[in-house]
Amino acid sequence: MHPAITSRALRRLALLLAPGLAGIGGSVSAATWVYVSNADSQEISVLELDRAQGTLKPVESVNVGGAVMPMAVSPDKRFLYAALRSQPFRVASFAIDGASGKLKKLGEAPLADSMANIDTDATGRWLFAASYPGHKITVNSIDKTGNVGPIQQLLPTAPNAHAIHADAGNRFVLATSLGGDNVSSWRFDAQTGALSPNDPPLTTSTAKSGPRHFVWDKAQRNVYLLNELDAGLHVYAWDAARGTLQLQQSTTVLPAGFTGKPWAADLHLTPDGRYLYASERTSSTLSGFKVDASTGRLQALGQTPTEKTPRGFAIDPSGRFLVAVGQESHSASVHPIDAASGALGTPQRLPLGKNPNWVEIVELP
Repeated sequence: MHPAITSRALRRLALLLAPGLAGIGGSVSAATWVYVSNADSQEISVLELDRAQGTLKPVESVNVGGAVMPMAVSPDKRFLYAALRSQPFRVASFAIDGASGKLKKLGEAPLADSMANIDTDATGRWLFAASYPGHKITVNSIDKTGNVGPIQQLLPTAPNAHAIHADAGNRFVLATSLGGDNVSSWRFDAQTGALSPNDPPLTTSTAKSGPRHFVWDKAQRNVYLLNELDAGLHVYAWDAARGTLQLQQSTTVLPAGFTGKPWAADLHLTPDGRYLYASERTSSTLSGFKVDASTGRLQALGQTPTEKTPRGFAIDPSGRFLVAVGQESHSASVHPIDAASGALGTPQRLPLGKNPNWVEIVELP
């Protein structure tokens, strides 16, 4: 091989030639890399998703030297950020190698507290973080090399801030307060990275419901909010001009006959927006819902058993597979998604590190 012809160049060439190569050992497709944070073994598992087999293949294990939990991927998919919830609280920046999926550490930056959630803005220049024990949200800068920099802003919130994300327009940021039973709305200046309270600043929920994770639909018409403490799932109409929420529907992710203590965790939409899934840790199940294309309302599809204590999961960009990890099973399950019904099929499993809790999936040519 000529030294100038790298594996990445070969992969890109293969993609260009894909139509002519179809049928010769199968069609050529992009590689799908899966990243799992394992808090207690202080490592990130790098895996490749084999869509033909519906399995995960280990690539490498990256030691991070702390209780790694929430992660986020840059908008251009070149960088992975991982927050460590053990002291000293910090975020590690990694470059993603598109050809191998492997991670190259770029550096670390301080975080203001133990952070339950991190995310970037749409430009990739700012990192948001929400602290559950610290009752605050923060903004860090990100430089042109992908390295997270100093803390730019720190704002107190109601108790137990949990999730924080910007809308697609990059004009508003929402953050949940699990202990305050509200969602705060902030105006965001992408030039300076500054957050300021929106008007109105809060959307309140039922007492002791525990708002936890949320997602926007692709059209930015609706926001789906999952409560940790009562396992309620809510559909809100999103006013993209004002940055406000209006409740449309409430349902639950609990299985029929459930008698334990609710402990809901994560939720995600399929890329096409047709189905939504949510995890519940006490029952170790994934709840499925069909999304009405015109109204955004949800129709329950039932529950599927998964890994024990499924804190985190993700759906691959093709929408064909859901990868869930179990904090107490120390394993991952790859559930095939039936495109016609939304049903989750029999999973393929893979052992991981200790206390896997967060999943990010990146597709790269």
